[in-house]
Amino acid sequence: MQTFASLRRHRNYRLYFAGQLVSQVGTWLQTAAQSWLVLELTHSAVAVGVVGFCFYGPYAVLGLLGGALADRISRHRMMMATQGAMALCAVALALVVFLHVDRVWVIDLIAVIRGVVLVFNNPSRQALMVQLVGRGELANAIALNSGLNNATRIVGPGIAGILIATVGTGWCFALNAISYVAVILALGAMREDEFHATMAPPGGGSLWRSVVEGLRYARTTRTIAVLLTMLLVISLLAINFNVLLPVLANQTLHGGPQVYGAIAASFGAGAFLGALITASRARTSTRLVVASALGFGLTQVWLAFVHTELAAALALLVTGVCYTLYTASTNAIVQLASPDALQGRIGGLYSYVFLASGPFGALLVGWLCERGGTALAFAVAGAGTLVMVALGLMLRPGNMARVRTSS
Repeated sequence: MQTFASLRRHRNYRLYFAGQLVSQVGTWLQTAAQSWLVLELTHSAVAVGVVGFCFYGPYAVLGLLGGALADRISRHRMMMATQGAMALCAVALALVVFLHVDRVWVIDLIAVIRGVVLVFNNPSRQALMVQLVGRGELANAIALNSGLNNATRIVGPGIAGILIATVGTGWCFALNAISYVAVILALGAMREDEFHATMAPPGGGSLWRSVVEGLRYARTTRTIAVLLTMLLVISLLAINFNVLLPVLANQTLHGGPQVYGAIAASFGAGAFLGALITASRARTSTRLVVASALGFGLTQVWLAFVHTELAAALALLVTGVCYTLYTASTNAIVQLASPDALQGRIGGLYSYVFLASGPFGALLVGWLCERGGTALAFAVAGAGTLVMVALGLMLRPGNMARVRTSS
């Protein structure tokens, strides 16, 4: 009952969840196919990292402005517009394959455009959650979103592996484009009069001033400052699976797209299990954040020593559990520590820290794989995560924050 509280009580959230269920499968199809396509064209882990840099780069430059905008304009309408733009990008990727435009720079350019759309999409999506379910069930909704994302992470790469091996990467991109129709229809069917009221931010002032207000609040709120510092380093070093998994499958395990789909699905299965554990808890705490980060770091070190598909799948299963426990708990605590008037900016700041580290992390991991294979990349990721765990233990608030996940 506790695990699915947000779905039972909120019609708008049920619509959102249903639309995302379809759309996220398509997103993981595209993510897997894009990495595999670039690896096939270039045989270079660095090239896969460059695509990640192109996608997350715009967020590193403009992401904070997206959070300020989410506190000023309709998050619901912004979501509809950005989902439509993402669908067009998926169509463009499909045409690249079907028309045999075998140019990696074209794929990089489309990734940059998607990254610009993400600047407006992600902060609005984060801030929309509190309007769909209210603050009392925000943590539960975040955990369910994470569960949805990771359940589709199981299905999407597995399907992608089959499609890539049989009909090619183009159909993965085409199916992703079609999947966006579901989420756009779901958003259009929502009733705005059922949105939970939130406190409007003070009017006037520049966007930059709004950004500074959000940064000042995050810096002076100890829990937010410590958790986002940990997240910044862990995201930079350890959350780069879109680059690492295809390289692990192809160059370390010497497998094909089916092996890639299998190990990616193993990670997704663990992440889904972690999300269910998070959603079933009546409370979340910074103690859970530190413990799950510890497990995440240790499993990254484990992955540095695997050389068989079975060992990789098992290690990634455990890694996935720790990953979702860590990220979902961090997200919930950061957002619940934010006042309504700053919800878009603080939620956007969480996304900024999580995603803006992506371009640099992708390049770093690609470079590490070129120098020492996935063993070196996973070892660096694990060591960096464990250092952040030690930092979190030293700087945590005296009484670990405990926040209810539902009212």
